[in-house]
Amino acid sequence: MSDSPIITAAQLDAAECEAVLRSLPRWFGIEEALLEYASKAPAQSGFAVRDSMRMLGFLTLETMPEEPDAYEIYCLAMHADYRQQGLGGRLLATAEHWLRAHGEHHLYVRTLAASHPSPEYAETRRFYERAGFAAVSVSLETWGPKIPCLMMRKELRDEADRVGP
Repeated sequence: MSDSPIITAAQLDAAECEAVLRSLPRWFGIEEALLEYASKAPAQSGFAVRDSMRMLGFLTLETMPEEPDAYEIYCLAMHADYRQQGLGGRLLATAEHWLRAHGEHHLYVRTLAASHPSPEYAETRRFYERAGFAAVSVSLETWGPKIPCLMMRKELRDEADRVGP
């Protein structure tokens, strides 16, 4: 699987994205949100990994209007049969490389905060932490008071571009 090709989001198919999301009901169990992620994917910037038969996973990006040199991961999903094989990390690395090449400085992601008891989202937070993301804030307004939203950020500038201590 590590040699599976990565394609651009322009080549994504909403039905394939939906199939990936449906394989992950513990992460994407809200039907309206699942359908929105799948339908928006082909029009967004991003990447997917596939084998000769099907899409294995995808990552889509959105610009952050409140921060002109930043993007946010809109959706990152790896089909349940292909999780824990390093493919999500490959997608993330590809996206980061693309963003750096386009002069972007920050990458954000929203996920459930640690105050929520979901073991699946604890795993998600660990994935992003291992990838270099750091917690920025927790909001009870973004998704509602019972769904604490953790905003995480990763600095995308190369070490040589950083100034100061």
